[in-house]
Amino acid sequence: MNLDFYKQQAQLKQKEHRKFLDGLKKKPPKNLDYLVLEKHEETFEEIDCLSCANCCKTTGPLYTEKDIERISKHLRMKQADFESKFLRVDEDNDKVLQNLPCFFLNDDNTCSIYDVRPKACREYPHTDRKKIYQINNLTIKNTLICPATYVFVEKMRQVLEK
Repeated sequence: MNLDFYKQQAQLKQKEHRKFLDGLKKKPPKNLDYLVLEKHEETFEEIDCLSCANCCKTTGPLYTEKDIERISKHLRMKQADFESKFLRVDEDNDKVLQNLPCFFLNDDNTCSIYDVRPKACREYPHTDRKKIYQINNLTIKNTLICPATYVFVEKMRQVLEK
């Protein structure tokens, strides 16, 4: 996976992508949620997250109280111990990882806590979300991190900019 290539392409197309996504917000097609799901599935048939894991290497998820409870139980740790070992409170008062890449990322790009991973990780990169135009800024940001998000936006453009 050539991350530099995808990031460069995403940077070059930032304005186009923003204009396209803003257009979806102004006038969403009736079948948008269906198209989003279809293009999401197509994208992930082509792109294997295990060949990349850039999200786990460069961005940390937000940990909810439910995430902390579930993961600490799985690791057989007290919640307070889990938090002090792995998390910190950021400027938005959210609980996030102390360090990147993610401590739970294995050398083969798999996740050591995959079955109990945070909600934010399960939902990333949010390309299967209903009313996707509600997260335009996040989608644009994710095109710079996640090759699949870039490919997804390009696929959506191909279908809708005819």
